[in-house]
Amino acid sequence: MRLLLNLLWFIFGGFICGCLWLLGGFFLAITIVGLPWALSAWRIAGFAFWPFGKEIVDRDDHTGRSDIGTGAIGLFLNIIWFVFAGWYIALAHLIAAVGEAITIIGLPFAFKDLQLAQLALAPVGKMVVEKR
Repeated sequence: MRLLLNLLWFIFGGFICGCLWLLGGFFLAITIVGLPWALSAWRIAGFAFWPFGKEIVDRDDHTGRSDIGTGAIGLFLNIIWFVFAGWYIALAHLIAAVGEAITIIGLPFAFKDLQLAQLALAPVGKMVVEKR
């Protein structure tokens, strides 16, 4: 079932969504200053391509240890991200989720877009793991 949902997601928008996250990460990376956000954007791109069977978790909860992205610096980076990019990327995912939720068939995809919207608000310190 995961494979079928991932294929449908990929064909009907996941490819474009993932490519946009990859492209955004590329533009952030070439600025050098944007490297921390570029890494987060590339993690999100992996989730955006194939979201079913994966979940988003806090990195420190999953690994059991803190790092630079999960502490005060991570919070600072997330605030900057939210102000300059996060809120309108999340809004785009919310609009897509509403469009998908109009049809009953699109509800699983709407839930994944809502997860992407939540992740777009504060991506630093998060990671994508396989669901158990």
